[in-house]
Amino acid sequence: MPLQDTNTPLIDPLATVLASSGIPEAWAPFAAGAVGVAVIAVLALLADVLTKRLLLRIVAFFVGRSSTDWDDVLQRHRVFRRLARVAPALVVYLLAPWFFAPASATTSLVQQAASAYMLIMVALAIDAGLNASLDIYRTFEISERVTIRWLVQVFKIALYIVGAIFLLSILMNRNPGFFLGGIGAMTAVLMLIFKDSILGFVAGIQLSANQMVRVGDWIEMPQYGADGDVLDVALTTVKVQNWDKTITTIPTYSLISTSFKNWRGMSESGGRRIKRALNIDMSSVRFCDEDMLERYAKIQFIRDYLERLKQDVRRYNEETEVDDASLVNGRRLTNLGTFRAYVLAYLRNHPKIHQEMTLLVRQLAPTDHGVPIEVYAFSADTAWANYEALQADIFDHLLASLREFDLRVFQHPSGTDVLALRDLSP
Repeated sequence: MPLQDTNTPLIDPLATVLASSGIPEAWAPFAAGAVGVAVIAVLALLADVLTKRLLLRIVAFFVGRSSTDWDDVLQRHRVFRRLARVAPALVVYLLAPWFFAPASATTSLVQQAASAYMLIMVALAIDAGLNASLDIYRTFEISERVTIRWLVQVFKIALYIVGAIFLLSILMNRNPGFFLGGIGAMTAVLMLIFKDSILGFVAGIQLSANQMVRVGDWIEMPQYGADGDVLDVALTTVKVQNWDKTITTIPTYSLISTSFKNWRGMSESGGRRIKRALNIDMSSVRFCDEDMLERYAKIQFIRDYLERLKQDVRRYNEETEVDDASLVNGRRLTNLGTFRAYVLAYLRNHPKIHQEMTLLVRQLAPTDHGVPIEVYAFSADTAWANYEALQADIFDHLLASLREFDLRVFQHPSGTDVLALRDLSP
């Protein structure tokens, strides 16, 4: 009995050969099919071996000899290896119609499986390529000002959405437009699901366009408990490593919807502000007599200042015929004013104070805590530890210098003060 023609280019002739070799006619098509499956499997395995053992080694050789770095990044992210995995599936897809009937369910199923596998491998290769592009971008100087991690994540979301649509269309044998129409009907649901991603995408554009936040910036957002360096600016979240080494995650959109402080300007300016006050006991403020002025004249930083100011005061008092019977009459030097002049001269001669930025020593309004003398200056070193050390050194010196100007710092009574009063009591 002749074999039924199934319109297969190779199976039918092979079945005829097997039937003529002694295999029963009823079993010949099945045997031919088994041989066809074995041949496809062997050829697919051979394609896999050739691409991995030969083609990938050739690519690695040229990558190693190349003077550019981007191909090394692609290889490190296994882009070429993932693309190589397409080869065996492509062999199966192309050979299936030759060993099975082109219009048969078997051929359709095999080709669907091969197509789905190739689609997944291509999607994974593109994903790896996007990761590689991010690493390549970070080698450029502009990456310190503009981050594109959020944009890469947007592309990944689009990639997997499109990939899922085509995968479903392959597995269900439907046109991709069918699923796109369904997505259009589910727009409201999708907007709810991807709300954070959409807001993050909008925020990422504004953050990049306005250069509001970069990786490495020091930002403060008290409402989120964030105070530290930005580690990552992603599509939906921004990671901040606080100074206590904890990690705070902030929604990206919050950076444009709420206020935050970015210390980048301070870092780029080369100076960090020192703004601190000493509270002087008002009862220690007095006019300077000759003995006090003689002692103050021994202080190197204000020697010339005192000499010049004493001449100006003497000249003014003589011209206005001031009665010297009382120190209140005319112009007089005070120990507090002389101390302010000393602090200003001390800062102007300090090697670690930024002399090109604002530098002043001012007296604030008196309070129940004394007279505040505020130092407003900028450190020439913006590093946190160095800045704190400098600020401490300056105020250590100023606190110790108050006695030289017959001044006292104000502080609330302590236990020692109470004991001293008890000892003085009769």
